[in-house]
Amino acid sequence: MNDSSQPNRRTFLKQAAGLAVFSIVPRHVLGRGFLAPSDQITVGFIGLGKQAGGLQRQFLKNEARVIAACDVDKPKVAAFAEAVNKHYAEKAEKTTYKGCQGYDDHRALLANKDIDAVVIATPDHWHSVLAIQAAKWGKDIYCEKPLSLTIQEGRDMVNATRKYKRVFQTGNMQRSWKEFRQAVELVRNGYIGQVKTVNVNVGGPPRDFDLTAEPVPAGLNWDAWLGPNTIARPYNNVLDPALGADFWGKWRDIRDFGGGGMTDWGAHMFDIAQWGLDMDNSGPTELQPGKEGKGLIYRYANGVEMHHTPVEGPQFCHFIGTEGEVKVGRGSLVTTPETLKDKVIGESDKRVYYSDNHYKDFLDAIKSRKNPICDVEVGHRTASVCTLGNIAYQLGRPLRWNPAKEKFENDAEANKLLSRPMRKEWTS
Repeated sequence: MNDSSQPNRRTFLKQAAGLAVFSIVPRHVLGRGFLAPSDQITVGFIGLGKQAGGLQRQFLKNEARVIAACDVDKPKVAAFAEAVNKHYAEKAEKTTYKGCQGYDDHRALLANKDIDAVVIATPDHWHSVLAIQAAKWGKDIYCEKPLSLTIQEGRDMVNATRKYKRVFQTGNMQRSWKEFRQAVELVRNGYIGQVKTVNVNVGGPPRDFDLTAEPVPAGLNWDAWLGPNTIARPYNNVLDPALGADFWGKWRDIRDFGGGGMTDWGAHMFDIAQWGLDMDNSGPTELQPGKEGKGLIYRYANGVEMHHTPVEGPQFCHFIGTEGEVKVGRGSLVTTPETLKDKVIGESDKRVYYSDNHYKDFLDAIKSRKNPICDVEVGHRTASVCTLGNIAYQLGRPLRWNPAKEKFENDAEANKLLSRPMRKEWTS
């Protein structure tokens, strides 16, 4: 990534003034029911689709001060800011409140000195550009999973986070859920013996672009939505549904913008596999097509095999050991023997990082300046497992991976897929 100095602050502050949809009122007139300003983290949102709605509610509930919102689709900016303002008005028992500033250019939002942290909930092809620029502007970062579109971009995000000393939480929130923590601690402590196999049930890889062109809706800057991508694609509502649509955008199904089911649910379930195997700073060393060309087999240096063989039904991560099994999904923990799921993990056992609130954990980490439960390196390693799988599916042959060097061994064709060209207009 280009590591040029910060954007011209004066230029973008002028843009911010011109693009603002709402004005900010002083904090001392917020009314009763608010934390002291010194105890609040100010947050700006970038990317305001359906996922941002849930994140907005979580950050508001955890007493973050949401003061800015940005999207290339202007109706979504207005709706998001209206929801935030309504929340604060009701909480302060006031009739109106105007404290969430709207932007249609993320660079202007990042230039706002009043913002402590950003929440990135854009399509995946934007993640690395936004996170790296946010780090340069001195913002702490919450970025939705999967961390990046390519493995090189993920490493660039790690490097920028460390260089600018930022706190970074990846949105792999299952690490803050009790059933997944229990599963991992059972595995880590050897309660199922030595792990031999891990089965992960998530969807498959993305497909090439195959959508028909449709008229671009009013208020949507489609060129900015495409952003760093070098190949122009026509608008289709499947990629960016209009405000109020009853379906989620399916951009992740298209290779230009996401990694299919492998990075969607894979960023959750491969993440639990990595956590349970204590591989948060590493990854597999080999990949090969599954039996009869179905699925995929990952191999780790310690001999563990991880199988991606999609089956019908809920997504899960299933650890199989020499003395038992642990199968975990959302709201479900099944063990062999059955009583194992209720095992109390003792103080003398191996314990993993404890978080029961992914969003509060991030806000607390901003105050302590310590890494949160799903730091950028963790998010990068999980996203890498997903993307490695997509590369293996795309090439359809065995691959050897060096997780320390983050390169394929003696495979120029595969190594070309570790990065992508990007438009300098958006990356500098």
